[in-house]
Amino acid sequence: MLTYSFRALILFLSLCATSQGFAQQAVKPGTTAKIKGKITDAKTAEDIPFAQLVLYRDSSQIAVSTSDLEGKYSFNGLAPGTYRIKAIYVGYTPREFSKLSLKANQVLIQDIQLSSGVELEEITITGHAPKVVEVQQMSVKTLTREEYRSVPAKNINSVAGTSAGIYNKRKGKHDGDKNTAYALDYNREGYNRIYDNEFKDSRHDPLSTFSIDVDRASYSNVRRFLNQHSLPQADAVRIEEMINYFSYKYPQPKGEDPFSITTQYTECPWNKKHSLIHIGLQGKEVKLDHLPANNLTFLIDVSGSMSSEDKLPLLKSGLRLLVEQMRPEDKVSLVVYAGAAGVVLPPTSGDHKDRILDALDKLESGGSTAGGEGIILAYKTARENYNAKGNNRIILATDGDFNVGISSDGELTRLIEKEREDGVFLSVLGFGTGNYQDGKMEQLADKGNGNYAYIDNILEAKKVLVKEMGGTLLTIAKDVKLQIEFNPAKVKAYRLVGYENRLLNKEDFNDDKKDAGELGSGHTVTAIYEIIPAGSEELVASTDALKYQETKPNSAASGAEMMTIKFRYKEPKEKTSKLMTHVVSDQKTGFENSSENCRFSVAVAEFGMLLRDSKFRGDSDFKSVIELAKSAKGADEEGYRAEFIKLVEIAELLKK
Repeated sequence: MLTYSFRALILFLSLCATSQGFAQQAVKPGTTAKIKGKITDAKTAEDIPFAQLVLYRDSSQIAVSTSDLEGKYSFNGLAPGTYRIKAIYVGYTPREFSKLSLKANQVLIQDIQLSSGVELEEITITGHAPKVVEVQQMSVKTLTREEYRSVPAKNINSVAGTSAGIYNKRKGKHDGDKNTAYALDYNREGYNRIYDNEFKDSRHDPLSTFSIDVDRASYSNVRRFLNQHSLPQADAVRIEEMINYFSYKYPQPKGEDPFSITTQYTECPWNKKHSLIHIGLQGKEVKLDHLPANNLTFLIDVSGSMSSEDKLPLLKSGLRLLVEQMRPEDKVSLVVYAGAAGVVLPPTSGDHKDRILDALDKLESGGSTAGGEGIILAYKTARENYNAKGNNRIILATDGDFNVGISSDGELTRLIEKEREDGVFLSVLGFGTGNYQDGKMEQLADKGNGNYAYIDNILEAKKVLVKEMGGTLLTIAKDVKLQIEFNPAKVKAYRLVGYENRLLNKEDFNDDKKDAGELGSGHTVTAIYEIIPAGSEELVASTDALKYQETKPNSAASGAEMMTIKFRYKEPKEKTSKLMTHVVSDQKTGFENSSENCRFSVAVAEFGMLLRDSKFRGDSDFKSVIELAKSAKGADEEGYRAEFIKLVEIAELLKK
């Protein structure tokens, strides 16, 4: 979605251009009728400056106004008739007042109270732009709400959230430069709250159960923050997604199961009293020419929020790369949504790339965001062209802002859960800044048995849609769950690093109705446990001894086994799971002698804990992360690990 400052400028351009045209439609000679009022916060009664007021007559938009610093607004020179007003402000629920009857020379007072907590609804402003050249020469900067309030009203020429003039922060005043427009600085990106996993006492809580995660969106999103010279907020950092962004050289599976299991027991570099268990899964790699036919439905957000260069233009460039890889047996449909949803390209074979690319090139942004309606139409399109022997998938590309239609997380996920049972999976590609809704998009992909990626540049689009296309589009195992049973004779306590939103109840492991993660062709999955060895004097939170049952270890606990890993997974079209087991013995390797896979993934985990300022970061620091990553960089043919090292260096400087 557009940053608020950019949206404000667009509205500013439109309003400068349309003020004359609207007046001609509304004014009747000899009348002085007007509508005016004040906009305030419904809870605090605080004035709301720079709210947007849209005036309608006979269902047509005829004028737009903006409240001043005191929350006041007015529409002047109106003809008699019946009007409707919509009031909109960032972070507040829009309100509408209809059937406002206005007589000749009447002054109608309409005060408005807005309630906070709901996202801004977008409005398309119509009209012509005779003064656009003059306005485009203005530069745009942002001010906080407090800074706006300190600007004298006489120095402001405000329209749709912008004020002309330079604000001098040091002097605390407005200098009145008419070549600069200012707008409120507002960021409404959405992330789900993350609480670090705590240590669990293996005597009373020996089972750890979680769903795998092959999403990588968090890493590229963190990269976007750092490349824009800012540290990411803690909840944007999902450590498992950062670790799994990178490929690791685990052995290819040799048996009938679609993945191999590799484990390593080693030292913990950030806490010398602890140890680490490193677990690696390697998905079977299916060559591109052996992939089944694809029935792909691109569901593309073309709302007004997608107009910036890092959204729809980048999306179109990325999808062009995917289309170029398509085969004659593959088919593509193109569904778009804004104020409404529609099919702009019926199912088209991959040998007609020109038609597909032409449809992509014609996409333009505008309107509000009917995401729910778009998803319904996309599933309908995918079902009508279902390939029983192929890969049926919807690829949703958006900034995640659903504000019209089915918008609640519950409604959307129930719809997606129902459709996945019929074999149509959903992958999500995220774009943009400022209002990026990460939490909602992650949930949609998880419920849709698909992958979630954040595209911050064209190289990431190539990585996701070309280099990793097999894994992105082809699921080789679904509902993959891990359950680890720790031997209390060897492990006093354990902590899973990351995967906080992938934890499952122990009973969920054997429940084939419980949804879990999906593994794509060639994908690797890495998990790290931090271990407190048995015999440690370190205190661990635990419960009182049980009164009615024995909790003593049995004879098997006295052996060399540290833990047993159990895996459950389903074939993509099956409903019954299969079980695999793997035992980890008490054979510890010095960290410096551990594998390159282990050392580099641990460096990424440390970096994630530093960005989150985790209480479990121990002796970690950016310097040690950089040294460790350099020692484990390996061949790094594509340069992703070298880029990681640069990002750590940027974060270190920003922290200082």
